[in-house]
Amino acid sequence: MSVAAEETTFRVAPPSLFAEPGVARVFAALPRARAVGGVVRDTLAALPLADLDLATPDRPEAVTATLSAAGIRVIPTGLDHGTVTALAGDRPIEITTLRRDVATDGRHATVAFTEDWREDAARRDFTINAMSMEPDGTVHDWFGGREDLAAGRVRFVGDPARRLAEDHLRALRFFRFQARYGRSTPDAATLAAIAEAVPLLGRLSAERVWSELKRILAAADPVAAVELMARTGVLAAVLPEATDRSALAGLVRAGAPADPLLRLAALVPGETGALAARLKLSGAEAARLAAAHGPVPAPEEDEAALRRALADTPAAALLDRAWLAEARGAPGDWASLRARLAACPVPSFLLSGGDVVALGVPPGPAVGEALARVRAWWLAGGCVADRSACLARLAEVLGRG
Repeated sequence: MSVAAEETTFRVAPPSLFAEPGVARVFAALPRARAVGGVVRDTLAALPLADLDLATPDRPEAVTATLSAAGIRVIPTGLDHGTVTALAGDRPIEITTLRRDVATDGRHATVAFTEDWREDAARRDFTINAMSMEPDGTVHDWFGGREDLAAGRVRFVGDPARRLAEDHLRALRFFRFQARYGRSTPDAATLAAIAEAVPLLGRLSAERVWSELKRILAAADPVAAVELMARTGVLAAVLPEATDRSALAGLVRAGAPADPLLRLAALVPGETGALAARLKLSGAEAARLAAAHGPVPAPEEDEAALRRALADTPAAALLDRAWLAEARGAPGDWASLRARLAACPVPSFLLSGGDVVALGVPPGPAVGEALARVRAWWLAGGCVADRSACLARLAEVLGRG
């Protein structure tokens, strides 16, 4: 695939974060530095800005010395790759020396420093990520990133197969950017290169795969990107359990939050323990994913049924289940049910084993059995009986009434 051979420059209003005191101090200390990556792309796309990354022709040791002399704290976060982090104000700023790849193995790269901005841009993944911006808003664009961004086109810099061979994760990154910025179908050559790279995805760590999957699923509408993942074989390679893509589309249609875990639960309707272990989900992520599958009150059920459900299941899990039920086409007013669940106080069973022992039952299985009988009575009554009523029922169960 051909790329633009000549640099294009244009000027836009610089983002407001450039005027933050800490950022301005870093730019003042490093006059050759430019913003790169996401801040340039999202400024042009009029999207909210997140992290600020800078690049500079200056070597990392010179960057460190210059910033330190200016009273700015510097952390050597990735010296092997020329990266330091400046702590100026509340915003950490990553600063990386311009680089060119010497060797790559699909996961790691050996780099050499350069002072050539185009050479550094040429090693980046997509044209929309290969632009740089000076503090005054002057943008340098070598590969047509501005036009691609305006057209909703995610395009590799240069040959897609070569970019994918350099870093196998780019196959997943492509769909992350397609989900957020893509408004057109990728060209056939790009999709073919990704399909050919599918066997390489097995070399990626679970942590890197899950990090990219989360970002894909966090897009406002990831449905088209996930369908492309399925078409190229990427989805089957990294998430073979994703057998219900229609439920993902149902979540988006229903207006569910752009929540990666909820969307993963939609894609994966069955048992999730093995998936959680394979992707190395955190304990909280694995627990939530498992809890999203289970019974939920029907929208027409009364408040007693809602209280019974809340007594046994956290409200967050019930809300997830209600979203999934709606996404899978179950009939009913699920929005109303979610509102009722959110407004319903969570009932609490107010007896403990100590109450049973206090009535003369020795510690042991009989204590739990008595509590279970009283709790079943409390649930059957809609979870409204207070402590006094539960104690009275316990006395009856124990024959002490």
